[in-house]
Amino acid sequence: MTAKPIPTFVVDEKSDLPLWVRLRDRLVYLINSGYYKPGDQLPTVRKFAAELFISYNTVSKAYVALERDGYISTTQGRGAFVCEPDFVSDAPDVDAMVEDFVNSCLEKGMAFDDIPKQVNKAIRKLKRDHEKK
Repeated sequence: MTAKPIPTFVVDEKSDLPLWVRLRDRLVYLINSGYYKPGDQLPTVRKFAAELFISYNTVSKAYVALERDGYISTTQGRGAFVCEPDFVSDAPDVDAMVEDFVNSCLEKGMAFDDIPKQVNKAIRKLKRDHEKK
């Protein structure tokens, strides 16, 4: 598997953000927009640095942040690959609702593994009902 070409990255000299943060943000955008899809291999740190004429350490720091945040996974000798996206809620109250729901299911005797199955069943039913309208 080979990495996609590196898209243009213009360094804004007026920005107060460190370069590695801007690079990380650009890569997050490219992942979220679908340019890089789950399973795609990112260019090596050395190749990225050479093509953009920036420091190896800057690219490495951006990759470390991307991995820490769950956007990519790296394997020594194989490279960096885009991960399957995790749903990130913009509303903290949704997280609390989901947690309350899971706790309620557990209190009713459901096993952790059965909860997603029940949720998927409900979603399929609601989709069918919505499509009928």
